[in-house]
Amino acid sequence: MDPFNFTGRTVFVAGGTSGINLGIARAFASHGANLAVASRSADKVAAAVKELSQFGGKAVGQPADVRDAAAIAAALAAAHAQFGDIDVLVSGAAGNFPAAALGMSTNAFKAVVDIDLLGTFNVMRAAHQYLRKPGAVIVNISAPQSVHPTLMQAHVCAAKAGVDMLTRCLCLEWGGDGIRVNSVIPGPIADTEGMERLSPTKESREAVIKSVPLGRFGSKDEIANMVMFLASPLAAYVSGAVIPVDGGWTAAGARGFGLADLTMR
Repeated sequence: MDPFNFTGRTVFVAGGTSGINLGIARAFASHGANLAVASRSADKVAAAVKELSQFGGKAVGQPADVRDAAAIAAALAAAHAQFGDIDVLVSGAAGNFPAAALGMSTNAFKAVVDIDLLGTFNVMRAAHQYLRKPGAVIVNISAPQSVHPTLMQAHVCAAKAGVDMLTRCLCLEWGGDGIRVNSVIPGPIADTEGMERLSPTKESREAVIKSVPLGRFGSKDEIANMVMFLASPLAAYVSGAVIPVDGGWTAAGARGFGLADLTMR
């Protein structure tokens, strides 16, 4: 039995139209899953659905902002109407920009908390009624800022720490339904909007690479592989875990977080 055969299973990816989240959606589609994606951009949703459909399974999508509980609920309801119970839920919508606390407005701080933390809650809360019970798996996409305080990232640190604690809390609340809930912390991942914003120069990219114990950027495929592992029978007893996939970056502690120093120059 192939533990990574997702044929006939339904995967919903919030934020699944770009970056790491689209990479996750691609991986599941390439292993036979039916995909449903949602993000704010109707154009990105349409493009992602077209691409994901080419793998042989079915794909649907609906524009929805995770900050809008009614909109994300409607997207989940549409996916359930199309495919039935959801086997894997990935919540990955995120917002970020480098800013010092004193240079950030209340609305700017709130925007990131609303996308990352409130958005994750909205996705999980609305999905619960549609999740396969027992057997569903939720994977939240977190960030290294949830673990280590980081200059110019107070808003993201607060929001992503909340995501990881929400993961643990709902692992407790929903374990009785047979639902597993975990978080994945991607480290510095190449060719992503987040890294382009936080390390926009050759100098800053080289500094990041030097700060990673494995000495390189990660790939979107490596994040997708971990998410698929967590969704597979091989991880049937894994729940409430917050797992870095970062080449040892978070283990390096302060050494691994010189990134924000560069954004201040």
